[in-house]
Amino acid sequence: MHIVIMGCGRVGSALAQTLEQQGHTVAVIDQDPTAFRRLGSTFGGRRVTGVGFDQDTLREAGIEEAGAFAAVSSGDNSNIIAARVAREMFGVENVAARIYDPRRAEVYQRLGIPTVATVRWTADQMLRRLLPSGAEPLWRDPTGGVQLAEVHTSASWVGHKISRLQEETGVRVAFLTRLGEAILPSSQTVLQEGDLVHVTMRTDEVHKVEAAFAKGPEEEAGH
Repeated sequence: MHIVIMGCGRVGSALAQTLEQQGHTVAVIDQDPTAFRRLGSTFGGRRVTGVGFDQDTLREAGIEEAGAFAAVSSGDNSNIIAARVAREMFGVENVAARIYDPRRAEVYQRLGIPTVATVRWTADQMLRRLLPSGAEPLWRDPTGGVQLAEVHTSASWVGHKISRLQEETGVRVAFLTRLGEAILPSSQTVLQEGDLVHVTMRTDEVHKVEAAFAKGPEEEAGH
């Protein structure tokens, strides 16, 4: 796939290098030509100097053949404008924009532009480590009815299978973070000490799910 990235800061350059290593062709756009130094000498993609929402600049970067577009410059407005131009003018299917203002991120998400709210995400991750109880949403669908969240899990669940956790709490376990690595569990996966459990659930059932995770498994005699 050909992928166009607007912004050659730390995120944009790291994204470009990773995508190229995975076998994709990449073009990076930035207004400052010196920013391309972050890509290193081994980067084989295009370096395009210009404004990321300018149609001629996007064409030079190969937007017309692109399967994806990432707007990760330092400006929220520029990122959203560029994302909308890529989606609406050039029909790029996979588009994402980095947004610093979480209030704007929710608005744009509802407009159909997937966003990554950098500051909000970082703050949420810090909260998860400082205040591990409860559930902090990592993602919500545009209607707000379903969310993906990391839920604090009682130590009494350690040693029990994912299937039992799902059956008793009514959630779907999306993935676990174990020793810093994300893993996709099966129904037979057994919870280990230190696992972070990420689940999908209805937003109106969050408190019920939190309570079930905190309580621990029901006594066998209760089955």
